[in-house]
Amino acid sequence: MPHNPNQTEDTQSFFASEQQNVTVQITMLDSSISLPSYHYPGDAGLDLRSAEDCTLEPFERKVISTGLKVAIPDGFAGLVLPRSGLAAKAGFSLVNSPGLIDSQYRGELCVIAINLDAKTPIKIKAGDRIAQLVITPVPCVSLVEVDTLQDTERSEKGFGSSGLA
Repeated sequence: MPHNPNQTEDTQSFFASEQQNVTVQITMLDSSISLPSYHYPGDAGLDLRSAEDCTLEPFERKVISTGLKVAIPDGFAGLVLPRSGLAAKAGFSLVNSPGLIDSQYRGELCVIAINLDAKTPIKIKAGDRIAQLVITPVPCVSLVEVDTLQDTERSEKGFGSSGLA
């Protein structure tokens, strides 16, 4: 693994390990909904399911219940991400992608969905897979105020600075 001076030894050892197992406690608020699960071995995201029937009209936003609560361990966060197949086939996406779940949050997980299709409503049924939950390590960052920042090759070049293709 190449050395990155911006990573601490803890994060370097975490990412150098082949796999880190993390236990996340879960409370199911709706017993008819399946536990989040990985669809294939090696998947990064656990499939989250809708706990309700609903319809998203074109360009409509809606908060959709998942029927569960989680306790993410300290030092980790949950990222709620869209499912690519649902996005490509129906225009279903998440307004705040990724949605961030802090380790101290204990409320119900909800998905802030949007229908990006201009013409076709999206019908969601309870139990449909609507998003993915990725559990990821997060370092505790110490900020140090300085007068100037170290210069880099990129410097202040912003959007599109590496080219369009």
